[in-house]
Amino acid sequence: MQQGTPIKDELGPHPANWSPAASGIAVVAFIALLIVAWTAASTLLLIFAGILLGVFLDGLTRLLGQVIGLGRGLRLTIVSLVLGGLTLGFLAFGGATVVQQGRELGQTVTKQAGSVRDRLKEYGIDLPAFSAPEPTSGDQGPDKAKDTETDKEKKAGGLGGLASGAIKSPGSLLSDAGSMLGPAAAVVTGLFSALGNVLVIVFLGLACAADPASYRDGAVRFVPPRYRPRATALLDGMGETLRHWLFGQLITMAVIFVCIWAGLSFLGIGGALILGLQAGLLAFIPTIGPLIAGVIIVLAGLASGTNAALGAFGVYLVVQCLESYGLTPFIQKRALDIPPATIFAGQLVLGVLFGLWGIALALPLMAVIKVLLEQVYIEDTLDEEADV
Repeated sequence: MQQGTPIKDELGPHPANWSPAASGIAVVAFIALLIVAWTAASTLLLIFAGILLGVFLDGLTRLLGQVIGLGRGLRLTIVSLVLGGLTLGFLAFGGATVVQQGRELGQTVTKQAGSVRDRLKEYGIDLPAFSAPEPTSGDQGPDKAKDTETDKEKKAGGLGGLASGAIKSPGSLLSDAGSMLGPAAAVVTGLFSALGNVLVIVFLGLACAADPASYRDGAVRFVPPRYRPRATALLDGMGETLRHWLFGQLITMAVIFVCIWAGLSFLGIGGALILGLQAGLLAFIPTIGPLIAGVIIVLAGLASGTNAALGAFGVYLVVQCLESYGLTPFIQKRALDIPPATIFAGQLVLGVLFGLWGIALALPLMAVIKVLLEQVYIEDTLDEEADV
């Protein structure tokens, strides 16, 4: 090698050697990416939920491949049909019971929450009312004065006033129709919005599970060729972590549902099925979800007396101890190991930024970030071995 000949960096130019223009463009592009992510946060989280469903379907398809030697498409079709059949069967045979118990549970929780509020008020602790606000009637506020004036005109005008009062203008008819259809339209809009979200998640999940390698390879193509093997390993690591965590979480949720349902049924507490179901579903949201489920269970137990409430709280406490010290450390050992305070802080941040979606998807998002930091920063940048 000749003296004075510059050594060519095999890894390409470093950021320190970039021109000011290139650095400025990179900063502007990063800020624009953050703005787009902030603006479309709900859409991005909806897409992430679809990816989670795809990871779940992909895991079931892989498990089925260890039993039968069919092609991936046939295995995914079998898995989808079985899950769809189970869902429809549950809705057909248990849907009515769930709806009825859910309605009764809502009334019971509202009533008992009001009783607790009144009891606390006796000790000087004033909490906001739990009952829903009364609907606004048409004879309140400025409209009441208008109606009064109209009535006076009708009385003064005799039959002419009655005729003019009976015939309404097109604007009044549209206003009345809007007031009558307003609540129904809101319900229909909310129903279609929720159904649309579910269809988007299902479509994305099926599409991702049908051929996950093509999506992974498509994302890797945007990475420079020398980094593509590492990017492929990184995406595979994220998928494996999400798969282990998701299956472990579903097992935990199922155990919580069955144990609370059986325990509350044994105590004779009404609505045991819906109480167990909501506790199992809320277990998907760590820290905050179990706390909400426990409050609902205790309030529902109060309807049957203080002893029943104490028994319901005992069942909930035993199940939570089983989940915290038995199921989670054993099932999630290979998937995720994040301290509880870090999880709670992450939920608060994501909840403030993205609302309910951020709280619900906080743990899988933190799992992806953890894999990204371990492999890209700790292993590649710091050249240290990440904790397994």
